Amino acid sequence: MNRHVTFESPYLLGFEHLEKLLERAARTAGDSYPPYNIEELPGDGGALGQAGGIRIALAVAGFSKDELSVTEEDHQLLIRGKQAEPDGKTFLHRGIAARQFLRSFVLADGIEVSTAALENGLLKIDLVR
Repeated sequence: MNRHVTFESPYLLGFEHLEKLLERAARTAGDSYPPYNIEELPGDGGALGQAGGIRIALAVAGFSKDELSVTEEDHQLLIRGKQAEPDGKTFLHRGIAARQFLRSFVLADGIEVSTAALENGLLKIDLVR
């Protein structure tokens, strides 16, 4: 079910940025490659029981560090992957996806990327508040 929310009402002045955020989220909702998890990291026991942060883990089997890019632009976390075509190989069957991708996540104010690491075919990106 698609629901279109309009911010053209004269009572919703100054909410244009919310409309842009909703449009970004709707555009990427249908993407399914690469699959990912979003986890809440345990808190550090700091003031007011703050959560430790958020971890995004993407399944990027077959990609090397050089073929992945993690950037932050305009309150968006952008993860790009592009594999070079193997030279001189003839595949009898090719079932492992080797396609490029762009996965994006809208970040709230105050959320920052702390680390990104590739481990056992998972790209783990930790975010902190």
